[in-house]
Amino acid sequence: MSTAAGTITLEKTTNIKKEGEEYKIEWASSQIFPQLRETDKVRISTIKATRGKILDRNGVTLAEDGQISSVGIVPGKLGENKASSIAQISKIVGVSEEYINTQISAEYVKDDTFVPIKKVAMNATEKKEELLKIPGVMINSVDGRVYQYGKEAAHITGYVQAISQEILEQKQGQGYNSNSVIGKTGIESACEEEIRGIDGVEIYIIDEEGNRIKDIAKQDKKDGKDIKLTIDINLQKQAYQQLEKDKGFFVIMEPETGEMLALVSTPTFDANDFAVGLTNAQWDELNNDTAKPLYTRFLQTYCPGSTFKPITAGIALTTNTINENTTYSYNNLSWQKDESWGDYHVTTLTSYAGNKNVTNALIHSDNIFFAQAALNIGKDKYTESLQNLGFNKEIDFPLSIKKSQYSNGEAIEREIKLADTGYGQGDLLVNPIHIASIYSAFANEGKMVKPYLLYDDKKVSYINENAFSKEATDIVKNALIQVVESPTGTANDMKMSNIQIAGKTGTAELKQSSDDTESGTLGWFNCFTTNRANGNLLIVGMVENVQNNSSGGSHYVIQKIRNIL
Repeated sequence: MSTAAGTITLEKTTNIKKEGEEYKIEWASSQIFPQLRETDKVRISTIKATRGKILDRNGVTLAEDGQISSVGIVPGKLGENKASSIAQISKIVGVSEEYINTQISAEYVKDDTFVPIKKVAMNATEKKEELLKIPGVMINSVDGRVYQYGKEAAHITGYVQAISQEILEQKQGQGYNSNSVIGKTGIESACEEEIRGIDGVEIYIIDEEGNRIKDIAKQDKKDGKDIKLTIDINLQKQAYQQLEKDKGFFVIMEPETGEMLALVSTPTFDANDFAVGLTNAQWDELNNDTAKPLYTRFLQTYCPGSTFKPITAGIALTTNTINENTTYSYNNLSWQKDESWGDYHVTTLTSYAGNKNVTNALIHSDNIFFAQAALNIGKDKYTESLQNLGFNKEIDFPLSIKKSQYSNGEAIEREIKLADTGYGQGDLLVNPIHIASIYSAFANEGKMVKPYLLYDDKKVSYINENAFSKEATDIVKNALIQVVESPTGTANDMKMSNIQIAGKTGTAELKQSSDDTESGTLGWFNCFTTNRANGNLLIVGMVENVQNNSSGGSHYVIQKIRNIL
């Protein structure tokens, strides 16, 4: 007999008696199980398994099974200081006073009605105690998934939801049941097979008084495995606090090992809201929010602007298209190869003294130099080098990373597009985690480290051990240090007295035409420390719509990275 608790094997004889032309079974309850009497009953029960925890690198819990509390109000018990009590409740549970007043003023509500205000995940007893001191507050608790850093780490942990009937049918025979939850996004989804618990089942017989008299079958529960990440939650929180009010991302990596220390995407959402169940109105609000809080920005691709110039420099130096002393000749802030370009010119923002070589071009972020460098490398050699750096390829990572591209088609077809790609525009789109990996080569003598997020995978490996020549990386790294150290460098405001930083600013205009005022500008700053006492950091940061910020462009991002360091 196949059952939810496994296969039950039994032997018995059944007597069949002929009465006239009919054969009849001599029926008794023991026909089901030999031990089952007429007054007994068969029972089946679930032995609840625990879903594994998600932990940071230091063992701090990011997600675990815990208690979800329904916070509600009994209006008649709010007392004389009703307004003050509502204000306190609003502050603690994070819903507006207006919402609370609307809920307790509904037509169905009487003085003694329990009015649910919000389901919240609360392992922290301090919050419960604080709420229960307020007159009129009641809390009911049920088991559920709790995210201690529901907003700060939401895009990493992801969230679970109750399994749907459709998925339950797809997963038939895999240990799921109608009460199961399943990972929907983030690590909860990516590591579902390891982290999920498989409930146990018992089948047994009870007598007419409810006493358990015989066990028929039992399948033991299988608790889920804890998943430890390379994330440092303290660094994650600091980075989140810097970006909390912006649309953007931070990728913070250990440049020598590839360990992801922080991955921030803002705006964000509270993973606990999904665990406790969203109303249709809450889902619509999140899903239709133009700021896209559900969008994981560090997994997408963006135009990198001038942060791509070091990569073009690395390719040009590695392929011996240029050397440290190569100079290009042009005098104006506007340049074109020849008349075949028609009205199109490459423009740059700043004129500067000294030779137009690779170091000065990086220090002053010279578009024209890198446009010419890309043209001189040539389309075939340039795209081959980009492919060797991982463009148009999947990156092995627990979360699905969008592939970086250098063209909307299979190749860079037009000469102008090649020139534009050289300084980070054209059809170029890069993923933040991918470009962090490329930048790691400038800190690792040309070795491009493979990024990883699962702590148990802690083994340094490389996407490309010869991404750039050692000579090329030395030249680019020293130039990036001067981008910060030089008084005329574009990132001189990043200079710090106690830490040496190599970095590159970048702004990417997303204008579709000269009249486009809606698409905005992306402000980038990519950098790595070279002498940090307790381990170097590589940071890739971007904020959308920096044209709206008074500090302007990438300098808005620089200030946030200064604060983190």
